[in-house]
Amino acid sequence: MKSFLVLTVPATVICVLGWLFSIASAEDASQQPVAISTFHCIGLYWSPPGGSPDRQVLVRFRRQGEEAWQQGLPMRYNPIPKTDQDLADYRGSLVHLTPGTKYEIELQLEGTDQVARLVASTWSEEFPIGEVINVPGGKEPLAITESGRPDAYRVYDGQGAVIDVEHKHDTCISIDASYVIVRNFVLKGAGATNNPRGSPIGAIRIDKGHDIVIEDCDISDWGRTNPKTGFGFDYDAAVLCRNRDVHRVIIQRCRMHHPFSDTNTWYEPVYPTHPQGPQCISFFDTAGNHVIRYNEMYSDLDHMYNDIVGGGSNGSYRGSPGHDSDIYGNIVSHCWDDGLEVEGGNRNVRVWGNYIRQCAMMIGNAPTSIGPLYIWGNVVERSQWRPDYTGGSFLKMGFAGSEDWMTGHMYIFHNTIFAGDPLLPTGGFGGNRIVKHTVSRNNILHVRSPDHRSISSAPQNVDNDFDYDLFNGRVPEDHEKHGIRGVPRYVAQAGFDPETKTGIFQLEDTSPGAGAGIVIPNFTPPFVGKAPDVGAHQRGAPPMRFGISAAVAASSR
Repeated sequence: MKSFLVLTVPATVICVLGWLFSIASAEDASQQPVAISTFHCIGLYWSPPGGSPDRQVLVRFRRQGEEAWQQGLPMRYNPIPKTDQDLADYRGSLVHLTPGTKYEIELQLEGTDQVARLVASTWSEEFPIGEVINVPGGKEPLAITESGRPDAYRVYDGQGAVIDVEHKHDTCISIDASYVIVRNFVLKGAGATNNPRGSPIGAIRIDKGHDIVIEDCDISDWGRTNPKTGFGFDYDAAVLCRNRDVHRVIIQRCRMHHPFSDTNTWYEPVYPTHPQGPQCISFFDTAGNHVIRYNEMYSDLDHMYNDIVGGGSNGSYRGSPGHDSDIYGNIVSHCWDDGLEVEGGNRNVRVWGNYIRQCAMMIGNAPTSIGPLYIWGNVVERSQWRPDYTGGSFLKMGFAGSEDWMTGHMYIFHNTIFAGDPLLPTGGFGGNRIVKHTVSRNNILHVRSPDHRSISSAPQNVDNDFDYDLFNGRVPEDHEKHGIRGVPRYVAQAGFDPETKTGIFQLEDTSPGAGAGIVIPNFTPPFVGKAPDVGAHQRGAPPMRFGISAAVAASSR
């Protein structure tokens, strides 16, 4: 069975040729490597001559001015026919980078002397501030139509002001502008009760623009109730965008909670169908490059979500959240379908460090038509289809009818299905759904019983490489050569603390999986001993932080 994680690094001297992207030895402009950044990641794209399925692109990087190189995960050849959304034949990401920092990057086509070099900068977390408009509260929506500039963002600051439109308007704030920051608002009551049909509504609705920051807001009581079902309308959201040209939206340190309406379960006695109801964030086929981080998205059993973060279109080359986007450090709970729905193109989409609970599917990742999609370092628990019934999976994976769209690669590393709550999922990777082009390493795939599937064995599965995982359920033959069958044992104080928004999910020293992982270049966190632990939390590491607590911890580093 082929391994996709073998690395050899050439001894090559780097030549810095530019800031965002540059190349050392390609004449055709279409062969130039391209970098697309966020705060902590850089998406890489390259189409060197001679690329093929049996040749990886080897990656190494370093901060500009440093001597030592670090290894990146190799990029696999994967052109997608009939679309230009793939951007290049080889695609991949650097992760865990420092904001506001320049990096030197070297790419080499395996088995050749073709080398490309570039310099790329991660985003700074300090936005240049121009005019600040202090906005009072009230009962009327705020329309933001005046843009700032790249060197002077226009700030709309509520300073804690409440905009409560009392369900007389569909939105509290609409945005048709670029280079703006919307902060410190309490928003309530979006979704007019006299509008029982039509397009989804958003407490914050992004109509047009780019480089938009939404931060430190508290959003609740949004949405409408469908008089025909008694449940909510699909996709009514705390933050909504349906414009294909919108890009670089940052949603951070917000609390989105307790929508106005409820969502039906899959097994509702009166309305047994796909859940229909509100979401926290709904994005549809946008231009991508978004960041959703350090938010707290939650509710209760009387105000459940359909998905919590999601949108559409799933069977597409775009989808949600959009290419080169990051979702990390969030608290996500209370939905009857997908906690995080990352579906569609998933081109250099990265999902890490989230705490997800009380959802049917913790992360929906079907069908990933372009990729690569990276999911690592997440902790999930309490999977349920309805209040009294466990079910669902850690990862949705694919499904019948979506095979033609399942052409992108996926990398699943160091995640934990935590057994602190008795409602374990019945599936790890997809139950018995279709799984294609997936590499897994160092995951804890603890399902409800040994009779359930930690990893799908669907006959349509193809091009997968599962290994070094800890599992108690069934797994496909010819995989998990170095995997461990067993049940994890955690330290005595393990679990999530809802007061501090921190969690301890470390294995006991004698637990299966302790010290049994493999180092994954650029993804495995620091560890003690000769090898890393499987799962999201290494022994000896500080407690994991989520939501606004994680933002505070990150800013102090």
